[in-house]
Amino acid sequence: MSYVEVPGAKVPIRMWTDPSTVEGGAMQQLQNVATLPWIKGLAVMPDVHYGKGATVGSVIAMHGAVCPAAVGVDIGCGMSAVKTSLTANDLPGDLSRLRSKIEQAIPVGRGMHDDPVDPGRLHGFPTKGWDDFWGRFDGVADAVKFRQDRATKQMGSLGSGNHFIEFCLDESGSVWLMLHSGSRNIGKELAEHHMGEAQKLPHNQGLVDRDLAVFIADTPQMAAYRNDLFWAQEYAKYNRAIMMGLFQDVVRKEFKKAKVTFEPVISCHHNYVAEERYDGLDLLVTRKGAIRAGSGDFGIIPGSMGTGSYIVKGLGNAASFNSASHGAGRKMSRNAAKRRFSTKDLEEQTRGVECRKDSGVVDEIPGAYKPIEKVIDQQKDLVQVVAKLKQVVCVKG
Repeated sequence: MSYVEVPGAKVPIRMWTDPSTVEGGAMQQLQNVATLPWIKGLAVMPDVHYGKGATVGSVIAMHGAVCPAAVGVDIGCGMSAVKTSLTANDLPGDLSRLRSKIEQAIPVGRGMHDDPVDPGRLHGFPTKGWDDFWGRFDGVADAVKFRQDRATKQMGSLGSGNHFIEFCLDESGSVWLMLHSGSRNIGKELAEHHMGEAQKLPHNQGLVDRDLAVFIADTPQMAAYRNDLFWAQEYAKYNRAIMMGLFQDVVRKEFKKAKVTFEPVISCHHNYVAEERYDGLDLLVTRKGAIRAGSGDFGIIPGSMGTGSYIVKGLGNAASFNSASHGAGRKMSRNAAKRRFSTKDLEEQTRGVECRKDSGVVDEIPGAYKPIEKVIDQQKDLVQVVAKLKQVVCVKG
C-alpha cells in the first residue's frame, strides 16, 4: 500500500497502515508528536504501537531539535544477519545441543561475561577504533560513569525482552545466523538520564506530554546528549558484532567438517538518530522501531519467535524519510499476552522451533505480535524482499 495521510497540528501524519487499526493511545501519541514546534515530518510504519512518549514504529524528522523519547530507551537497538555456506542437509535432527552451545557462549537476560570479551580473538572482527571507542567513555554523562565495569562485561551479551539469537533457513535451504539486541543497560541509563535532563528545560514546560521533551540545537544540553547518544549507538553496533563473532565461532566448532564460510554481515539500527537532508533542510531523523530503507540499503524485518523474518532492500521512498518497519510489532502488551496465553499455547505456536517454551517467555508468544506477512505487504513501496527466513533455533533472554 501507499501511505494514508491523517491531519496533524503542525504536519500531516503519513501512515503505512490503516489508521482505524491503530490503538487509541498510540494515535494520541502521534497527534501529540505532530504538535511539536520543531517537527518537519512524521511517518508511521505498519508495526506501530504504543510506546513511552512516542510510538514504536514512527519516524520523526525535526529541525534544530531532537526528542530522546523518540529514540527509545534501548539506544541503537537493531539487527544483524549473515548467510552461511551451510544448508538444511547439514543439520542434525536434534538441535538442542546447538541451542545449548549458543547459550553457553553468549550470556542472555541480565547476564554478562565474567571478563570482557577480547575482540582480537574473534575471527575477522573489525578491531580498528575499539580502543578509541572505550577511551571516549570518559566523556559520557557523569551519572553513568560508575557503570563502566558492567558495560565492558555486558558487551557481547543479549539482554531480555524481545531480544533473540536465531539459526534460520531461507526458502532455498541455506542457513542464516540472525540476532537482535542493543546497547544493554548502559544505553538505557544514558537514555533515562537525558530524558530527565530534557524535562527540566524551560522550553519543554508547555508540551502536551512531558515525555516529548526535546534538546535544542547549539546548546550544551544538546551537545552532551548527542555525544552520549552516538557513543551508545556505537556500543550497540559493537555489541551485535561481538555476539555475531561468538555465534560464528559456535557454528564453526559445531559444524567443523563442513568448513563453514560466511557472507558479509547485514546490520541495521532501529532505535537511533541520523542527520539527513530533505527538501533542502538538515534534519535530525529519529527512527524508533524503524530501519533506514534508502535505495539499495539492506535491512532486516523480523517476525516473532515462531514465524518468519525478512531480509529486505530499501526502495528509497522520501515520503517515509527512507524508512521501513523494524519488525511485526506487538498487537498486545506483555501483561495482556500473559493473561491471554498459556505455555501450551506457546508450545503449539512454536512447534518445530528449538527454543524455550516456559512461562518466562509467554509474553513473547507469536500470538502477541501482528502477522509479519501483512506488515511486509503494507510497505511494498518502501522495501523489496530479498529473502524470507524461518527460524529452527531461537535463543531468548
